Amino acid sequence: MEYKDYYKILGVDKKATKAEIKKAYKRMARKYHPDVSKVSNAEEKFKEVNEAYEVLKSDENRASYDQLGSNWKQGQAGFGGQTGGQGGFGGGADFSDFFESVFGGAASGGHAGFGGRQSFARKGQNIKQTITVPLEDLYSGVNRTFVVQQPEQGPSGQVYLAQKRMNIKIPKGIEPGKSIRLKGKGEPGSGGGPNGDLLLKIELDKHSKYELKGKDVYVDLLLAPWEAALGANVHVDTPTGKMSLKTPANMQNGKKMRLKGKGFPSAVPGNLYAVIKIVIPSKNEEAKKQWQDLADQFDFNPRD
Repeated sequence: MEYKDYYKILGVDKKATKAEIKKAYKRMARKYHPDVSKVSNAEEKFKEVNEAYEVLKSDENRASYDQLGSNWKQGQAGFGGQTGGQGGFGGGADFSDFFESVFGGAASGGHAGFGGRQSFARKGQNIKQTITVPLEDLYSGVNRTFVVQQPEQGPSGQVYLAQKRMNIKIPKGIEPGKSIRLKGKGEPGSGGGPNGDLLLKIELDKHSKYELKGKDVYVDLLLAPWEAALGANVHVDTPTGKMSLKTPANMQNGKKMRLKGKGFPSAVPGNLYAVIKIVIPSKNEEAKKQWQDLADQFDFNPRD
């Protein structure tokens, strides 16, 4: 079993001050935190960093560790077996095999340089999931029921994920890609530590009639050929309901009409664009005759 060099893990010198150790711990904890780190073995590194800091932050613990040194195999029995003192870390803390091998015996009643009998409290892991919501919900902010996975503890103590229905508050103006944090709804903590959180990432419903581009929203506005040619008073769908809109004459397919400030809600709202789509009526003999009459009256070729 390899010796754990806690100074090396934190990247500090053996003569480092408590302030330097604390600063190094914060830097390394940020670097390897499983929620943000892209390092493949981030969780393992994060545990090592926490274990190293737990040992080195206390003068008593650090002094005992320094006495042990790299000859830990020769000294481990005597180190953990003195009598008359308090127990060492124990009670289910998530320590390395090195730590348990050297100091595990102290938990049964011997004195240990690592302080009294205690668990190293760790916050439970966060759980990340995705929920799909329509754009309309992001405009207004609503309470909606979702089926999410939450941790359950079995009879023998094992933790598994179970599907549960949960009422979730969708905040107004939350952007797709952002997450709603439900504190304490993640995996259970260890050693008396708090539960992790449940992070619900917002994903926009792909079947929506609306398209979101940045802060701007796009929706198709269907017009009959004569409405496009003559202009018309119509209703256009928006995420907050239908709105009246006057279209000018001679509207072309694909033309956009802007509704200022009716886009995605934020400190500076985006715009809503109604995109003209000209729809030809269903084919029948009478309609065919009328279209032919128009063709005969106009000397018009759109490809010229």
